Amino acid sequence: MYVAESRSSKAPVAPAPQPGRRAAAAVPGTVVVLGAVSLVTDVSSEMVSAVLPLYLLTGLGLSPLGFGLLDGIQNGFSALVRLAGGHLADRPGRDGAPRHKAVAAFGYGLSALCKPLLLLVHTVPLIGAVLAADRTGKGLRTAPRDAMISLATEPAHRGRAFGVHRAMDTAGALLGPLAAFLVLRLAGGPLLADGGDRHGYDAVFAVSACVAVLGVLLLLLFVPNRLTPAADAPPAAGRPRLRDGLALLRLPELRRLTLCAVLLGLTTVSDSFLFLLVQRRLGLATDLFPLLPLGTAGAFLLLAVPLGALADRVGRRRLFLAGHGVLLLAYGLLLSPLSGLPVAVCVLVLHGAFYAATDGVLAAAAADAVPAERRGAGLALVGTGQALARFACSLVFGALWSAVGGTSALACSAVALAVCVAGAAVVFREPAAVPVHDPTTTDRTTDRTTDPEVPS
Repeated sequence: MYVAESRSSKAPVAPAPQPGRRAAAAVPGTVVVLGAVSLVTDVSSEMVSAVLPLYLLTGLGLSPLGFGLLDGIQNGFSALVRLAGGHLADRPGRDGAPRHKAVAAFGYGLSALCKPLLLLVHTVPLIGAVLAADRTGKGLRTAPRDAMISLATEPAHRGRAFGVHRAMDTAGALLGPLAAFLVLRLAGGPLLADGGDRHGYDAVFAVSACVAVLGVLLLLLFVPNRLTPAADAPPAAGRPRLRDGLALLRLPELRRLTLCAVLLGLTTVSDSFLFLLVQRRLGLATDLFPLLPLGTAGAFLLLAVPLGALADRVGRRRLFLAGHGVLLLAYGLLLSPLSGLPVAVCVLVLHGAFYAATDGVLAAAAADAVPAERRGAGLALVGTGQALARFACSLVFGALWSAVGGTSALACSAVALAVCVAGAAVVFREPAAVPVHDPTTTDRTTDRTTDPEVPS
């Protein structure tokens, strides 16, 4: 019997804030465990992501357009299955409870199985197929995982809870590139550019596979199987259908969030392209490339919790927009005549601040706009829209880079981002809908956690 099955199935309830009590009390244990799962899994994923651009462009001679296609595939496949993951997680199992944990475990397991396959494939089409399967696993697990976080947390503290989770997740993103760098150093040998030796990369892929298995075990053993008590669940109205999830866009607040996530995702340059621009601008040695994500991850780690708590106070949508303003500033620094290591550090710190102000904050805002019984599907809708938009951005940016160069492509993206931020601000000014009822809270008739800038 799993350890998780011997635990209480009832969701941890965050105590009401008391004067003088520490803010950490608002974060339930389930969120911390899910954060540990994400930390370990991200170590595995980022070990691969840190070396993959160099492996493909320098080693296999892939063009920027081809890399943009592969990078887009990662986001595209994730987006295509995210709706299915949220829908399947909301469907009740034999015990009548949603299957959030089961769907998330399947997604984590699928991604873990893909890591050793990278040891066997050495051509671009096969690598693309493995990456697509890996991103399928990510797409399946993301909405159920975020639904579990929101269901285990009091609505007033969701920004902080998602901030804690994202901080732990980012700790893995910080450790992953460092682990890849150390493994490459220990493995030794040329990195394909001057000898075609794949030994160092194969070592990274092997270690990554072992770490991914540990993340799956943590989820199976320590995350409770049920987070919503049966007594608090809404009356059964038949199994939800996939088109019922799409119908959630009729909720005005969710529709606005999805529209803005899509608009801004269309102008968000992928991490890999940004790191390539930083590396080429500074002329860094290729073996230092895996360390570039550390700057982004370090800033994200330090800022995720305080910015999540700030979002609970000043408004999640407002901070989401401000985060994209920070990203625009990072683009501006890269386009400026300034150069040198300090510029690179500033760009990476701003990039991490952008993620801290947007990633978990968007999920917390979406959770407020969706009834608990359709939480997985609602979060999947927003995430799918954003992922598809970033898929399109990767394709367009790769094509622009091939046609006019990386700097000109970034300039076009910066102009488009400024326009989209202004458009999203207009959309968010529309009057808010009446807050939805959250069945996970038994002492309320409405969820009072909408953003403070929205009039009641």
